Amino acid sequence: VQLVESGGGSVQAGGSLRLSCAAFGSTVSSYCMAWFRQVPGMEREYIAIIDKTGNTNYADSVKGRFTISRDSAKNTLDLQMNSLNPDDTAMYYCAFRGGVWDTRRSCPVEDSKYNYWGQGTQVTVSS
Repeated sequence: VQLVESGGGSVQAGGSLRLSCAAFGSTVSSYCMAWFRQVPGMEREYIAIIDKTGNTNYADSVKGRFTISRDSAKNTLDLQMNSLNPDDTAMYYCAFRGGVWDTRRSCPVEDSKYNYWGQGTQVTVSS
């Protein structure tokens, strides 16, 4: 399974971008899908998670500005990013968790719990 992100780029502060992620290859049933981001020299951090029922979890840094959505039938994942600021500059990764997940539990925020990853798409926000 290969995940491919698109939609990154450069934007001025206050602008918007929409990231998309599509899965190619074998079908993977992912209860949990997520977006992470990483700045050079820093750990990768989760920013938004969505489960198959539509429950979402956002990092405080993006809450109210970013919206995660998914199409489970198409195995696609999107991230609408509004009111971007320079602190949002990072490489953005989509991640799917394959395999069994106890749906009584919230989807994990740790990147180690996700086993399918995209190659990343760069988002640069200038002031």
